[in-house]
Amino acid sequence: MKPVAIFRHSPAEGPGYFATYLETRSIGWKLVKIDAGEAVSAAPGEFSGLVFMGGPMSVNDDLPWIPGVLQLIRAATERQVPVLGHCLGAQLMSKALGGTVGANPHKEIGWGRVDVADNEQARAWFGDTRGFLSFHWHGESFSIPPGGVRVASSPHCDNQAFVLDRHLGLQFHVEMTPEMIRNWCQSGAGEIERSACATVQPVSEIESHLPARLAVLNGVAARLYARWIEGLDRG
Repeated sequence: MKPVAIFRHSPAEGPGYFATYLETRSIGWKLVKIDAGEAVSAAPGEFSGLVFMGGPMSVNDDLPWIPGVLQLIRAATERQVPVLGHCLGAQLMSKALGGTVGANPHKEIGWGRVDVADNEQARAWFGDTRGFLSFHWHGESFSIPPGGVRVASSPHCDNQAFVLDRHLGLQFHVEMTPEMIRNWCQSGAGEIERSACATVQPVSEIESHLPARLAVLNGVAARLYARWIEGLDRG
């Protein structure tokens, strides 16, 4: 089986729980460090699936690697190579597939509820889950690209997740681990302080009850990832 390619756009925003999930199922993966200048492949068929992680930049920034990533996503969907996006990754997916990305009405940092849509696609991906507490860290959000279906929203962000066939884009972060959350809080303390508002939580709140919160989040992630890997090329 060809490996899953995981594209990292920032050293602090690696695959986290997603890598753990793949490893426990003996699915190989390759980390492509875009943040370290590694090249973006133009051939999606080299991999069984493509996964794009988060990052502090905007998909609308003039960065040299963004056009190649957008083209790779389009090529992958045309070839039915499953694509999965986390936060920035989902925004890249939306833009590549004809959607738009811009400022969300509210910056969200910390824990907040995500509501699962009442439609067939949402039930296929989330099962019986109607809502859950997820981790957020974003100031922008995406529109649903043509052909896609909204499968999750939240009180402060209309489009929290979309599905397009076997491809899944997530605005929220299900890939978090305790180490990632603590590292983000440390490196992002200044942003949290500057952005203080009702939708930006203080570090003390973000880091509280982590074992219980992450247990629920990992459960949701496992359900989504299980559905996503069904589309992988097992050849």
